[in-house]
Amino acid sequence: MSTTANTTANTTQQSLLPTYDHRPGAGPTLVFLHYWGGSARTWGPVVDRLAGHDVLTVDFRGWSRSSALPGPYTLRRLADDTLAVIADAGVSEYVLVGHSMGGKVAQLVAAARPAGLRGLVLVAPGPAKPAAQVTPEYREGLSHAYDSDESVAGARDNILTATELPDSVKSQIVADSRAGTDAARTEWPLRGIAEDITEHTRMISVPALVIAGENDHVEPAGVLRDNLLPYLSRAGASSTAGPGADFVVLPHTGHLIPLEAPAELADAIVAFGPLT
Repeated sequence: MSTTANTTANTTQQSLLPTYDHRPGAGPTLVFLHYWGGSARTWGPVVDRLAGHDVLTVDFRGWSRSSALPGPYTLRRLADDTLAVIADAGVSEYVLVGHSMGGKVAQLVAAARPAGLRGLVLVAPGPAKPAAQVTPEYREGLSHAYDSDESVAGARDNILTATELPDSVKSQIVADSRAGTDAARTEWPLRGIAEDITEHTRMISVPALVIAGENDHVEPAGVLRDNLLPYLSRAGASSTAGPGADFVVLPHTGHLIPLEAPAELADAIVAFGPLT
């Protein structure tokens, strides 16, 4: 996220809280949770298009500026951290925006029905029910995707994206993916991705928006329709919603929607019911 004069950052490791950036503005606060291998700055191109909105971005435990924090790095721990960061920032009303792994964390946070939560935006999220392709062999292979700069670049160009990105963004993806601790890098592919959280997702009672990428090979739109939407509550959803939430497919983009289609994603967030 771009550094501005009115952006405050928490970097106190003594608190054992993840590092976060809070840009004051109009509420409810948009709380952004990044993907496996990402960081708070993954959301920079989106946040830059949300002038005037109160925004909070987090580096998950074990990643980027929060890499020194001890484990475990489970989905539940990341969800607890998210609630602790929101409280530390003094946020009273908020919408969670979670991407990929961050989307699965956001489901766990929302399932607890915390006071102040007004909505949920899930961007190419890990589905509540793991996809059939998430076999032990798949998970073992995925756990080595970020072993080197070269392996990250290969995953970025052949799996994660469907559009051409600027060289600076490509370099950022490599740097962020390599900035996690070994335990944090392997927790998601070996365990988190295979966790069935359907009973938690069924507890979500706020309006939800699910955003998929047309050419996403990681969390395809069809998987999200089958393995996520049926478990989301219809509370607050529009009469034209799908089986569990409002559902939008962004054309041409792959899995890294915040970096591939930031303008379209920002527009979808702003049009979301709790923000209008």
